[in-house]
Amino acid sequence: MLILLLAAVSAFLIVALVTWYLMGPRAWLNVLDHPNERSLHDTPVPRTGGIAIVLAVALVLAGGYLSGRISSRIGWLAVAALLVAAVSLIDDRRGLALRYRLIVHLVAATLLAYTGLHIVGEVWPGGQQVWPWWVSRIVAVLAIVWMINLYNFMDGMDGFAGGMAAIGFGALGLQGWLVGANEYALINLVIAAAAAGFLVFNFPPARIFMGDTGSATLGLLAAAMALWGARDKVLPLWASFLVFSPFIVDATVTLIRRIFRGERFWLAHKTHYYQRLVQLGWGHRKTVLWEYGLMLACAVSATWAVRQTATIQWGVICFWVVMYVLLMVLVSRLEARSR
Repeated sequence: MLILLLAAVSAFLIVALVTWYLMGPRAWLNVLDHPNERSLHDTPVPRTGGIAIVLAVALVLAGGYLSGRISSRIGWLAVAALLVAAVSLIDDRRGLALRYRLIVHLVAATLLAYTGLHIVGEVWPGGQQVWPWWVSRIVAVLAIVWMINLYNFMDGMDGFAGGMAAIGFGALGLQGWLVGANEYALINLVIAAAAAGFLVFNFPPARIFMGDTGSATLGLLAAAMALWGARDKVLPLWASFLVFSPFIVDATVTLIRRIFRGERFWLAHKTHYYQRLVQLGWGHRKTVLWEYGLMLACAVSATWAVRQTATIQWGVICFWVVMYVLLMVLVSRLEARSR
């Protein structure tokens, strides 16, 4: 417990200090996010906060490895995360064509899938599922790439992506600690603490954004830790999906809706459910606080459900399916009433 606390506090402080530096006009990397058709902000804001998150996580976990608290299994994950962070930093600074980013995302995902992080264990409640090796790896690659990009899509509101990281990785870390998976708990709690340190400056009204460097890397880590947890039997895949479902459901449903409408879904837009709430007049603070409530409810229910019978677990999943349908209908009705 003391080691976990020290690691988390270290990550929090490093992120807070580096983020404070990056906010200044004299920072070595001072890249501004200028408002565009997708933005919900009106004035330029620095978008280099992701550097602080990546740096803090890398430093603290490197310390954990050198002290023997973290095994060499983290090596391939570190390589994949740094690949995604590097290409995202280039995109943040100079802009990069989508195809080049996707190539790097595929390389990073393939690296993870073929070095142990593929689909194994309990995909849904009711026991172990065994997939052919090539199917489990292909599905894992696609899932990792989608998680990288959907996390980036959802990083469009003050305090949103940072809050999902703090709550989501915090829940995974808590589950690891409860079952005695100390290495898994340490990695996740360090990421959660780093996100919390960033939130000090990103909570509405945000003074800095994490940019693609932060959001894409957190998306990769979320997918990787979900697969890691299933592989080591810390928690099943469906539970990790539920923990991060506020992002996964919004991004996936919005993408499917845009495809069926014949829209150019690869272009920037403001039709995610959280964006629609902000545009309805809720504003960043009210919307993000309600989203935090949803995130906490999903995290708590997932952590509780993994200790229950398969029947209860299916009941929890069905409950959340109904809840998400109702929430989406509610947003549409609020829009209709506004019109």
